This record gives sequence, C-alpha cells and structure tokens, in this order.
Amino acid sequence: MTTPLSIVERWPAKHPERLQLYSFPTPNGVKVSIALEELGLPYEAHRIDILKNESWTPEFLSLNPNGKIPAIVDPHGPGGNPLALFESGAILLYLAEKTGKLLPQDAARRYAAIQWLFFQMAAIGPMFGQVGFFHKFAGKEIADKRPLERYVNESKRLLGVIDKHLAGKLWFMGDEFTIVDVAHVGWINNLIGFYGAGELVEFEKYTAVKAWLERCLARPAVQRGLGIPA
Repeated sequence: MTTPLSIVERWPAKHPERLQLYSFPTPNGVKVSIALEELGLPYEAHRIDILKNESWTPEFLSLNPNGKIPAIVDPHGPGGNPLALFESGAILLYLAEKTGKLLPQDAARRYAAIQWLFFQMAAIGPMFGQVGFFHKFAGKEIADKRPLERYVNESKRLLGVIDKHLAGKLWFMGDEFTIVDVAHVGWINNLIGFYGAGELVEFEKYTAVKAWLERCLARPAVQRGLGIPA
C-alpha cells in the first residue's frame, strides 16, 4: 500500500526515509512511540490533535478510515514496499516481527504474549477508558452512578487478574520485557495519573501491578515515549 497522498500534503515528512508515526499521546498512542523508542527504530512523529478532531479529517481518514490514532506508514515494509497500518495492537505486532525484538521467539511463549496483548486490547483499554469518561470527563455529570460503578468494579477485577499474573515476575512474560508491557503501561499509568482514579479502583492494594508500573516508568525509552508526539 502506498502512502496516501493527502497525508503527505497535510503532514509532510521531513525524513521520508524513516517510519512515519501519526499519533497523539493517549494510552493507545504512546504504545507505538514507546515501542519505537525501545526498539531504536528511526521514525518521524506527526501530532494528530484529536482535541481538534484532526483524526476525522479526510487526510487522516485516508490512512485510517476508523478515524483513530495511532497509525504508521513504513516506507520499508514487507518486501521493501511501503506499508500503511492502523490499530495499535497490530502495529506493535508488526514492529516486533519486523525487528525480531519485544516478542518471544519460542512459539508457545509468543502466543502467550499475544494472548495478553489481546487481553489489553479487549478488556483493559475499553474498561479503563470508561472509568476515565464517567469519573473525569463528560460522564461525571450523569446523575445515575451505576455505569461508573460497573466500570470501576470491572477495572478492579481486571487489575486483580494482572496482579495475580505479575506476582513474582519482573514483566508480563517473566524476565523478558515485551510489547505486552508496552501495551499496558500507558493505560495503567493513565488510570491512576491523568484519570485520577487510583483511589477509586484501590490501586495501592495491587502491589505486584504497582511494582511493575514503577519498573516500567524507570525505563528511559518508556519515559521518552510517553511524551511523543510532544
């Protein structure tokens, strides 16, 4: 797939030979910037301001018809051909397979990592995002607090699942830092940080998750990636 011309026109590349990232520093957006920083791949970041609805412009929709960040264009994709790709989980898998890093090589462990990546995509992101909406954003004005209670309780359950899995481990896949950690760190950090829901979900009691988050945030590449695009 060639690079959509309208993307290039609106967000021109200064370094077209590099991988192009179109994103915003949300929990989903920083998955890709963190992965790129961890992998050390040359890339160029373009800020798609979702607060100004830039992801719904014709130019961005030519890259991702679903109107969501992040998306990438790799000028050196499979077979040496350009590849345009959206969906953060798919991008993480692509980058890991492209480089042979951040994903176990053993087949069984590779699928175990992929199952936890899908767990984040299907459960952690949607549930934590709803907590953010009903606790911090427009949903907090809704008088009926049952939706917030539902999402808080489910988020607690999911944190419990992760806490049990991480007990005695450095990372989701044991001693190996992978795209699974990359996928989760932005969401969990956002839940207790930007969303301000730490007390709401009783985060302090999930000691294994808390220790894992501290280890993640101590990684220089993670710290850089959390602020990209600036």
